[in-house]
Amino acid sequence: MFVPVCKQSYLYEGEMVPCMAGTKEILIVWADGGQPRAFDGICPHGTFPLSKGMFNGRTLVCPSHNWVFDARNGRGLSPTGCQIPEYAMKVEDGMVWVDTDASAVSAPCGTGGSGTD
Repeated sequence: MFVPVCKQSYLYEGEMVPCMAGTKEILIVWADGGQPRAFDGICPHGTFPLSKGMFNGRTLVCPSHNWVFDARNGRGLSPTGCQIPEYAMKVEDGMVWVDTDASAVSAPCGTGGSGTD
């Protein structure tokens, strides 16, 4: 079921917007040259909010583990082999809506990689 998470006017290319869908943290990310996407707001390796990380318009870095994700698709770049879960998103009547009932499949993230574990 789609739920409203923020106003469309909050979205800008090259930026991220942390939101809540009920009790679930959502991160709306609009990569340079791409489209806005709704990802789970928690690092798949742990429990740290990705909204506290660094986003340079193309990549998102978890501040706790230093894992790097491609903001265009949520795939792990360092380390590879994992992915941030993505949710269906739509913009309607000036609002951003996210369907948290239908999470995309993400690759499991284990230990190891380039960050601290």
